[in-house]
Amino acid sequence: MLDINAIVQAIAILALPLVFAITLHEAAHGYAARHFGDNTAWVAGRISLNPLRHIDLVGTILIPLGILLFSGGNFLFGYAKPVPVNFGNLRHPKKDMFWVAAAGPGANLFMAFAWALAFKLSWLLPQFFSTPLARMAEMGIQINCVLMVLNLLPLPPLDGGRIAVSLLPNHLAWKFAQIEPWGFPILLVLLFTGILSTVMDPLVSLSVWLVTVIFGLY
Repeated sequence: MLDINAIVQAIAILALPLVFAITLHEAAHGYAARHFGDNTAWVAGRISLNPLRHIDLVGTILIPLGILLFSGGNFLFGYAKPVPVNFGNLRHPKKDMFWVAAAGPGANLFMAFAWALAFKLSWLLPQFFSTPLARMAEMGIQINCVLMVLNLLPLPPLDGGRIAVSLLPNHLAWKFAQIEPWGFPILLVLLFTGILSTVMDPLVSLSVWLVTVIFGLY
């Protein structure tokens, strides 16, 4: 039997970290693309910190909620509407692709650091505020580390795949980029067979541990 109170509390704790982790990730791609010469996201109104511009009903709400309700949320998965980027408009397309792709995981790393600071701040507040803030900060660190590691996997169209394309020699980059139409189905197969969590769990644990060590969260 579902514990409604526990579910409501979990959603309240998860909502802010999850929404901003996903949407700021996408906004960072747009900011980077504009910096390097592509205004596609800017024209589409997607360079924004407003979560409503990035939320995808299925990827940002229904999938994470379903995982939370039916699997306990041990491995949270979600996505926002991808920010449109025309890599051909970049001043140096292959070189600049690296920075545009890396901007998303970089934003997640920044947010993990920000949530770590929020956790330290919770130590100074009255318990009424400190307990929920600490729990939210813990989830913020965890969620952003998960999204950072997930998106750095070298599988197009994930950011790690685009980073790999930008670094490979041209003839290999072209061949590797052909995987992109199959990238999401491959990712789903890895997710439902448990291979994805097997690969990611130690990397996420290492990332969370490094954040806690850097900020002295013991």
